[in-house]
Amino acid sequence: MMRMMVQVTEEQMKALKELAKARKVSVSKLVRESVTSYIFTAPKEATRNEKRLRAIEFIKYIDAHPDEFQDIEGKTDLSINHDQYFSDSIL
Repeated sequence: MMRMMVQVTEEQMKALKELAKARKVSVSKLVRESVTSYIFTAPKEATRNEKRLRAIEFIKYIDAHPDEFQDIEGKTDLSINHDQYFSDSIL
């Protein structure tokens, strides 16, 4: 195991000590269990394939609802003529 220093609030420490006493384990064990639990339940970075699938679903939604996705000027062909619009905007 590796040693590390962590600061917690007084309230957190009180709660940890009470829980440790009730469970008859050390505060350190509670912290290790909490870290392990967090590692397995925390949201993870989406994989490249998951991002790709989300993008495809979004594109399908846009195709099915074209009136919901217009730019400020009301253009609906931005995906087709983006280069022209970009060059027009920087001139």
